[in-house]
Amino acid sequence: MVKAVVLFSGGLDSLLAIAILRQQDIEVLALSIATPFNDVSKRRKELKELAKKLGANFRVVKAGREYVELVKNPKFGYGRWLNPCIDCKIYMLKKAKEIKEREGYDLIATGEVLGQRPMSQNFGALKRIEKESNLKGKLLRPLSALRLPPTLPEKTGIVDKSRLLGLIGRVRKPQLKMATELGLSGFSTPSGGCLLTDPNFSKRLKDLFSWKTKVTINDIELLKVG
Repeated sequence: MVKAVVLFSGGLDSLLAIAILRQQDIEVLALSIATPFNDVSKRRKELKELAKKLGANFRVVKAGREYVELVKNPKFGYGRWLNPCIDCKIYMLKKAKEIKEREGYDLIATGEVLGQRPMSQNFGALKRIEKESNLKGKLLRPLSALRLPPTLPEKTGIVDKSRLLGLIGRVRKPQLKMATELGLSGFSTPSGGCLLTDPNFSKRLKDLFSWKTKVTINDIELLKVG
């Protein structure tokens, strides 16, 4: 059986990416990366249930202090606030790649949609993310695959390209329609659980970075309080 690691945020797009692969009888590991800035740890039970609905296994990998350093000095810069979306995706894909190679999975996939986010999901950014995570030509994006160059999983036939999608842009009606057809609910809104997209928290974090050289996970937890 073909096995895939799918980055799983608990959002609609990553759920649908899992669903598309499961429809091809591909075994899926829904992999959530818990950072100090998202709500994965708090939603662990809920995320596990969402993955279970689609017949996927579920796992959480916790990001360490190195992730804080990534946020402090991102190679590819920030979004509107203190969100280093490109660097973050690269980090998560590298974690997925470690699991793929260590445990013998066949491919890695994400729920990214071409053109949905101006910074991290334009064509150039998608290719950059592939290259920097050492997955050039190998990273499958089931929701937009028909709009992108074919990947190795498609070329080798372990994934049926004709059953993938060609979504593009920020309109989410097709995804919501699919969710209704699959009976999916309880998914999070886009970027809804990331504190780095919150302007007030970002200002506090930026101030902390300005005066403390080595910011710890505990510092981040205290910053959430006030």
